[in-house]
Amino acid sequence: MTTSGGADDRVLFEVDADERIATITLNNAAQRNSYDAAMRDEIARCLDRVADDDDLTVVILRGADDVFSTGADMNNAYGWYGSGDAAPGRRPSQRRRLAVDRKSFGFYHNLMGFPKVTVGEINGYALGGGFEMALMADISVIGRDTRIGMPATRFLGPALGSLHMFFHRLGPVLARRMLLTGDIIEAGDVEHLGVFTETCGGGAVTARARYWAEKAAKMPADGVVIAKEAFRLVEQSQAYQGEEVASYLFHAYGTNLQFAPGEFNFVKTRAQHGTKEAFRLRDAHFHVDEPDVE
Repeated sequence: MTTSGGADDRVLFEVDADERIATITLNNAAQRNSYDAAMRDEIARCLDRVADDDDLTVVILRGADDVFSTGADMNNAYGWYGSGDAAPGRRPSQRRRLAVDRKSFGFYHNLMGFPKVTVGEINGYALGGGFEMALMADISVIGRDTRIGMPATRFLGPALGSLHMFFHRLGPVLARRMLLTGDIIEAGDVEHLGVFTETCGGGAVTARARYWAEKAAKMPADGVVIAKEAFRLVEQSQAYQGEEVASYLFHAYGTNLQFAPGEFNFVKTRAQHGTKEAFRLRDAHFHVDEPDVE
């Protein structure tokens, strides 16, 4: 088995040549494996290595310390757009948002259409972009107590992420519930819907993901690639028409929201109180007591 890491070891890459399996590990445990643009680009480079290696059939996507990923690093919320042509303290232009988001969502589109088998080893948290990656995996094993959702919709609006994919994988009722409320739920709550390949106890996730990876790796490699392209063609024709443009377009517009009095502005709150307190205030703002009914 060979092992390598990115420039700062926040993304680890391993190859088990005997089993034809590669493993990509998000290794930013101190931040619950959230990622910035540099980490995302390193993941993309690792995926390209797998795609280009004729001797690899499967890639496992996982996170260090039993946490998959809490998505994009919100400590640098609008920093994803860089300075561009904006003066200090000013929002990035809409044209810059569109250019950056088009590149960002290219990563997710490439993952969704990846030519090798992707196996998600999902534990702890799968939020935001981490939730999207979990849903995009061909085979996904998730712990019942794993927290899943798109919490960023609470401060950037419900038109975030790959909307076509949410409706296709989650179904329209659950997709609307999660996107319109920003609710974070446990994977066990939707086990009956078959959203993930297998839902199990958290301690079994790693072994079960490896089991599925080894099963898929025994398939004819050329057959797998042909099948993946066929699957992609069917999904594009049935479920994802227009998705490639819609995802980055709505995200770019959504990150330029104007907040009315009384609405929660995460970026402004974070600047005033710090990230940790901003998350606490966000959750307090959106909390609604459920009615006590028989």
